[in-house]
Amino acid sequence: MTISWLQAAILGLFACLSSMPGLGGTTIGNYTLGRPLVGGLVCGLVLGDVKTGIVCGVAMQLVYIALVTPGGTVSADVRAVSYIGIPLAMVAIHSQGLSANSADAANLAKSMGTLVGTIGTVLFYGTATMNLVWQHIGWRAVEKRDYKKLYAVDWGFPWISHIVFSFIPTLIMCKLGADAVTALKEALPMDGIPMKTLFTVGSLLPCVGIAILLKQIVEKAVDFVPFFVGFTLAASLGLNLVSCAVISLIFAVLFYELEMAKNAKATAAVGADSLDFDDDEEDI
Repeated sequence: MTISWLQAAILGLFACLSSMPGLGGTTIGNYTLGRPLVGGLVCGLVLGDVKTGIVCGVAMQLVYIALVTPGGTVSADVRAVSYIGIPLAMVAIHSQGLSANSADAANLAKSMGTLVGTIGTVLFYGTATMNLVWQHIGWRAVEKRDYKKLYAVDWGFPWISHIVFSFIPTLIMCKLGADAVTALKEALPMDGIPMKTLFTVGSLLPCVGIAILLKQIVEKAVDFVPFFVGFTLAASLGLNLVSCAVISLIFAVLFYELEMAKNAKATAAVGADSLDFDDDEEDI
């Protein structure tokens, strides 16, 4: 598989759109187009291999499933993971002759995404730093009451930042990086220690994403029960994601009904106490 300049340019454009706050806010940009699950579909359509693109996207999404950016702190840039890591992973999978359905293909995709995600962090902070220049121009426009200039500050100037730190790096890395990945095929054979190490690390990376997700949703030990039930059902009965989702919905309804019953009981107890207090006042 090769990546043409046109395909690399299209991927660079999506890298810009996935990080543009003006594109319907971060809901459509960063938290939709920027997710590896969506980026895998886009890369598959652009490169002409939707199946491999989706497989790579799903594999990388597991690693970054609980990634958040509190206060602008970014540990990995999913924009780079989606539109640099996935195309390079697709090239690597094809160059190594791996099947898209194989575990080795998924593990290779995870490793590639993690490497690129670290590089993408530098690009993210570069974009934020250049945006400070436009912010300064905006403040000066406000001081001069030139409010029409704010449209250029909000909608025009940020494109320069994203072209410099999103479009151009994605264009170059996707086009030239594909050749480098293909060249690694001869330097790193499949049965060699480097590739086996890469596959092993890639197979462990989803544990990081699942652990971060659990840290956010688990408050007490009993919260692990429905989580482990899902894994048990999937492992023992071979249930697919749809079946597991239905079982999760059942658990969610049960927990909701229990919480509502508990709240109703607490409200009734408070009401009874207030009535007793009123009766005591009347007796006095």
